[in-house]
Amino acid sequence: MTADLVARIGPILLFLVFATVLAELCAGLGLFDLVADGVVHAAHGSVRRVWVGLVAVAVASTAVLSLDTTAVLLTPVVLAVAVRLRINPVLFAMTTVLLANTASLFLPVSNLTNLLALSHLDMSAVEYVALMALPGLVAVLVTVAVLAVLHRRTLALPRRGYDEPAPLTGPRAPVVVAALACLALGPALTLTGRVTVVSGIACGAVVLACLVWRRDLLHLRLVPWVLVVAVGVLFFAVQLAHEHGLTTVAARLTGTGEGPLALLRLAGVAAGSANVLDNLPAYLALEPVTAGSPERLGALLIGVGVGPLVTPWASLATVLWAQRCHAAGLSIHWGRFALTGALVAVLAVTLATLTLSAVTGWA
Repeated sequence: MTADLVARIGPILLFLVFATVLAELCAGLGLFDLVADGVVHAAHGSVRRVWVGLVAVAVASTAVLSLDTTAVLLTPVVLAVAVRLRINPVLFAMTTVLLANTASLFLPVSNLTNLLALSHLDMSAVEYVALMALPGLVAVLVTVAVLAVLHRRTLALPRRGYDEPAPLTGPRAPVVVAALACLALGPALTLTGRVTVVSGIACGAVVLACLVWRRDLLHLRLVPWVLVVAVGVLFFAVQLAHEHGLTTVAARLTGTGEGPLALLRLAGVAAGSANVLDNLPAYLALEPVTAGSPERLGALLIGVGVGPLVTPWASLATVLWAQRCHAAGLSIHWGRFALTGALVAVLAVTLATLTLSAVTGWA
């Protein structure tokens, strides 16, 4: 059992290292700032257009580089954009953290739980995308709609003057390499399904570019040692719990079946568990109750991917986002966060799960 577990989590931990190093180097090279500056410039001071552009960037960043990347690296950028536009940064900050979670269904690499699901059912990347693309789109649309209603006054502000960004310093070649690596990552992962290999090549290309032009960005702190160890320990702890009766308890809570109500029950339990525990242990605890069913596995992913929006610890992305907000001087009203998150979670989990049921029913 231990050997099987190591064989399963080894590639996932390798991907975690590759993705983190790639994202950190992209940020160090100024790629995120460059994209955000392009969004602001193209919007010509329109708050609504800037927001729509940042929504697109957050969704793309989450889908291709994972939810934690969006939380860690995009948050400081969007807060800086709000300062440049001289508006309250709450809308941009909430957009980042909510989409970091609700946009994490599109690709296997968008969330560690997706990679676990892929290995659990021995599903191809194309099969995964076919199953989760529409539910993921629904989750994102619900998030955007709720934010647009709750922050309609901010979005209705007149055109703003904005401070032009400082020109990009340093060599442009590694920035181009990083941009190409990110653009190619999603399609390459979907077409090949070789998550570790593709992410390793993309990371290696950017590391090599930095070795040539930006050695100052390369250091051992890029590797998320603590996170890798913590995730590894978590896997073994949950496996031990399953060997002592956790599977039986989980089965009683989630029931059986693949109908709409059964899937809603499973997704609801998953979302609740994620907000109590954290999304990764919630997934590991409930994975056995999917019983090899793609429909039930999809409902579980919706619950642990879209649902952890109420408590600060429900996903690592939220914790990392809060740290970045604090570092930027933005105070978070956790009561307001919980209310907004609960509204988005209930609507998005429900509608995405019903969409999943419809998609699998048509197939």
